[in-house]
Amino acid sequence: MKKTKVLLVALLAVVVVFAFAACGGSDSDSEAAADGGAAAGIPVEDIKVGVVHIGDPADGTGYSFMHDQGIIGMQENIGLSDDQIVRELNIDDSDSNAIRNAIEDCIAQGCNVIFTTSYGYMDLTEELAGEYPDIYFSHATGYKSNDTNFNNYFGRIYQARYLSGIAAGLKTESNKIGYVAAYGTELAETCSGINAFALGVQSVNPDAVVYVKSLNSWYDPSNETAYAEALIEMGCDVIAQHCDTPNPQIAAEKAGVFGVGYNSDMAADAPKAELTSAIWNWDVYYTTAVQAVIDGTWAELGNYYGGLKEGFVDIAPLTDNCAEGTQEKIDAVRALIVDGSWDVFSGVKLSFDENGEIVQTDAPLEDNEGNVIVEAGGASVEDSVITGTMNYFVAGVELK
Repeated sequence: MKKTKVLLVALLAVVVVFAFAACGGSDSDSEAAADGGAAAGIPVEDIKVGVVHIGDPADGTGYSFMHDQGIIGMQENIGLSDDQIVRELNIDDSDSNAIRNAIEDCIAQGCNVIFTTSYGYMDLTEELAGEYPDIYFSHATGYKSNDTNFNNYFGRIYQARYLSGIAAGLKTESNKIGYVAAYGTELAETCSGINAFALGVQSVNPDAVVYVKSLNSWYDPSNETAYAEALIEMGCDVIAQHCDTPNPQIAAEKAGVFGVGYNSDMAADAPKAELTSAIWNWDVYYTTAVQAVIDGTWAELGNYYGGLKEGFVDIAPLTDNCAEGTQEKIDAVRALIVDGSWDVFSGVKLSFDENGEIVQTDAPLEDNEGNVIVEAGGASVEDSVITGTMNYFVAGVELK
């Protein structure tokens, strides 16, 4: 009986070998098959990139402008021609028909890589990725993905916001800092940014309070101005933001107070007000993603979450409006973040001594209702919390 089994196994092995040979099989072929044929990549000359913008990059500042600067940087880095880029502009992320039409227009024009840049595009991007398995889809700011042709990308912008909070905390005289936010505690993306900014403020000014007004919209230019004005009327003398236009910074300059911008360097929009801006270098990701499609390594790319270390997020150069010593303190904190020895949402509080030297103290991270988020000395919260479940404000933040 044992001899019969051995003979059968041997015969089966021979059959498999011949069958594989008859198909022209090889190790590289089997790997390509496992990857759905993507392992071979797409030649540079055949790449066509679509990008769906919520605004118009021609505005010259803000969210869509910086995304498009990233697309331009990727185009230059990889060597794509202008006709290899398709742009869909002013696509309302609450209008499902407009989103679908924009993505399908990219497909109709031959795009094999499509970037959708606003949170509200997520569900339709997922749906269309399922309908078009041979096209690569990449969605910014969301959390959905699949294992084949759809991923998400965002960054540790909270790290840059902490640094910008240092500039704000050193500048305020009223100890009231305003923050015009797209959303409040509904979304972890906005909460994590607000919380990091507030913690940066507190590292140099523990008496300061951050007052938040929520737009309940990613893009609302008129209320971005109105809410900044309302915060200034409350006595806020520094205005920060998580919204698309420079309107809060312009309102700050008009009122004779100061500001911290977002997305792009907004110093040109409000030169007398701007301290710095938390900014994105989207070309870091766009270059990585398109090169992965060319190289056939998309499966290895996965979801992307870069930070200061990768140069994906940063702050704009400090202006002369900043308080003395701001640069030195920011540089000291940046070094800790980049070398990985400390991160923002940990149970280690940063402060500075009388000589301007950084001090690390074990202390619990608490929300503004007194709940302990991280015990004293504890490691920073998981990325999944920062991106998905941080639906609370830290102590020192108030929603108005």
